[in-house]
Amino acid sequence: MAKFPKGFLWGGALAANQTEGAYLEGGKGLTTVDLMPTGENRWKIATGHIDSFAPKKNEFYPSHEAIDFYHRYKEDIALFAEMGFKALRVSISWARIFPNGDDEMPNEAGLQFYDDLFDEMRKYDIEPVVTIAHFDVPVHLVEAYGSWRNRQLVDFFERYAKTILTRYQDKVKYWMTFNEINMLLHLPFVGAGLVFKEGENEIQIKYQAAHHQLVASALAVKACHEIIPDAKIGCMLAAGETYPYTSNPDDVAKAMEKDRESFFIDVQARGEYPGYAKRFFRDNHLTIEMEAGDEELLKNHTVDYIGFSYYSSRTASTDPEVLKNQTSGNVFGSVANPYLQTSEWGWAIDPKGFRITANQLWDRYQKPLFVVENGLGAIDEPNADGTIEDDYRIDYLRKHIDQMGEAIEDGVDIIGYTSWGPIDIISASTGEMKKRYGYIYVDRDNEGNGTLKRTKKKSFDWYKNVIASNGEIL
Repeated sequence: MAKFPKGFLWGGALAANQTEGAYLEGGKGLTTVDLMPTGENRWKIATGHIDSFAPKKNEFYPSHEAIDFYHRYKEDIALFAEMGFKALRVSISWARIFPNGDDEMPNEAGLQFYDDLFDEMRKYDIEPVVTIAHFDVPVHLVEAYGSWRNRQLVDFFERYAKTILTRYQDKVKYWMTFNEINMLLHLPFVGAGLVFKEGENEIQIKYQAAHHQLVASALAVKACHEIIPDAKIGCMLAAGETYPYTSNPDDVAKAMEKDRESFFIDVQARGEYPGYAKRFFRDNHLTIEMEAGDEELLKNHTVDYIGFSYYSSRTASTDPEVLKNQTSGNVFGSVANPYLQTSEWGWAIDPKGFRITANQLWDRYQKPLFVVENGLGAIDEPNADGTIEDDYRIDYLRKHIDQMGEAIEDGVDIIGYTSWGPIDIISASTGEMKKRYGYIYVDRDNEGNGTLKRTKKKSFDWYKNVIASNGEIL
């Protein structure tokens, strides 16, 4: 087993919109995810096609209560501390701080909630790793401004970022700007609050919105470096190496094209749009409107590290027959890889792909990496005595952590690993509870029934030993 460096940040990762609940408590405003029910309408909304901003009475909205982390965070953090967490990745809900997004003054109750949350983490020496924007935009910004298609959101986001950076400068030393920024291309309402009208040029709107987020990200990096000089601030992408299905040069070129889709990270890490991105814009007749100073801002304020999620690899083909056999992985389309097994949700299970992905990111950017999401979504069935024996999860994580260690041996600089979701949470893609990731079981079903009682799974003690041994005991 490869050795992990001293001070490696072992822990777990959560998001406000999938855990907190209390969706209108403490002065919080309505966010985009609060409009996303479970069921067939969720996917339509996620892709930017929504006919009303009012929650419907006959729909179930899982974010409204989620797992009630807002009221139960002390209990949950105590359990994370028992596992020995060195770090916990969380996000701040923009609408808890600025309920409408464009407010002149922040909401003190929201600010105080995160003060209390970070204080509780610090009590156990758990390092907060904070995502500034994790898949929730204040609904008012969508209704009044068109969300990130509008340049004005850059100013609103900068105000929000400066507010929280200033408030928590003594409590938070690891920050990230946008969660899985490349998800904007696949789930534009989730990633950027984008809503499309019939006949609009959706691809033009997506890339213009992405540019606005990249400018906003650079401004947040600038603010962080000025306000908290000893902090580190990173970007974050949904990663996963794309393999060519065959050695046919057309398949290899297609796989390269898919991997280059994440060029947003090139902008955040290197400070400029790469040549192939500019060609993509030309070939697709896209015009990215920039203001004077944008290019200089992007160039001068690059991130300190690359955060990424890894759940599965992907496979690309140009053969029409092969393309008929599609699978999925974190909403990215992929043809089925005949050499890999899949999860209950059709995601390819590829531990070695984790090592390959980490190496490719390191080779490409030469900046420290932070694995901020990795895990297995599965249906956990409690035994008659209430215990949960999730050996399949242990097997998945053991193999992936082993390959992460191999990547470190390869020379990849990885500063930490926060597995996704250390406690069961609602799924971002489906809104389900039965798709569970946690070391801790939460008594709640897809319809919102249950006591919300927390129960340790078998993986709880396993991960505790992994952390205590700094990755030597798997």
